[in-house]
Amino acid sequence: MAWGVPSRERRVLKAGHSSIAVTLPKPWAEAMNLHPGDLIVFDQNDDGTLYLRPAPVAGAVLVTSPYLVQAAAFDTPGVLERLIVGAYRVGHDAIEIRSDAPFSPERIDELLSTARRLIGVSVVAQEPNRIVLQNFIDPSKYGLPQLVQRMKMILIAFLEESEALLERKGHAKRLPSLDEETQRVLALLVRQLFLASRDWSLARRIGSPDPRQLLEWRVVVHALNQLGGLLSEIADLLEASRERPTGDTAALRIHLAEVKLGLKSVVDALIRPSLTDACEAYAQVQALGVSARESADQMGVTARRAGLHAATVAAQRSAGCLSTLAEIAVDRAVALGNESVVLASA
Repeated sequence: MAWGVPSRERRVLKAGHSSIAVTLPKPWAEAMNLHPGDLIVFDQNDDGTLYLRPAPVAGAVLVTSPYLVQAAAFDTPGVLERLIVGAYRVGHDAIEIRSDAPFSPERIDELLSTARRLIGVSVVAQEPNRIVLQNFIDPSKYGLPQLVQRMKMILIAFLEESEALLERKGHAKRLPSLDEETQRVLALLVRQLFLASRDWSLARRIGSPDPRQLLEWRVVVHALNQLGGLLSEIADLLEASRERPTGDTAALRIHLAEVKLGLKSVVDALIRPSLTDACEAYAQVQALGVSARESADQMGVTARRAGLHAATVAAQRSAGCLSTLAEIAVDRAVALGNESVVLASA
């Protein structure tokens, strides 16, 4: 919404003997469908700022009709699962799947497996031709910073699995569960952003006091999604590798440790904005990208056959994702405007 016209400044007016009043901007009132006589609810923040929103209409009934999916129309494997995940991510609490014919055992397994991979979702009705999924989580209990911290821990676990695979050949038993947990947390993050975009009060309660910050959070989630895919790819490459050239293994081990350190620094700077910390994290991940690219350029044929070259390129691309997160951390620290940073001369 544009706030340039009318002016953001409003004069305080006298209302009655002891009250004062301020008029509301017309564009906001129209967007909120407010009319004379309607009630406004306000919350006061610790710094004295007020958050306004229309009061709930007395006697209004909240419509909670399930999102309906006709399963017969989606026979392609994976499409039905994606529809259910999509309905969850955009904020639907109830999802009903119907079919003209009884569900096959394979389709039932697909639906139940999808439900298990969504945080807070349970099967509340199961009939031969009908299954209903219901979400029971309270969105206000899942803050964006806490979910990002959870993603950080999952990504660190990916890196630790890759480091272990560099030490020994074999299988990483945790990779499937880590992949699944990554998708669970990312789906909830997207859901939280969709809900917060429709409810500014919720946005403030889950860690985005300025609704305009939701755009930043969307970029953060996208970068974390890409980063999760890259770190999973590194682990898969190392798990499938049968050759380990010593020198290239040592270089990749260093890069993985740098990615882990950069991830911790960047997320800390995002959650607790500090201009100094954000600038240091940005410089750190930029250096990682350069060193990983140089290592990839120097690797020979043996390293390429062993998957180490591809893994190092993925580490370089991971540095790009971390760089995006570091840029947002810098932006947030600058927006606060309560500190400065002195850059060393080149």
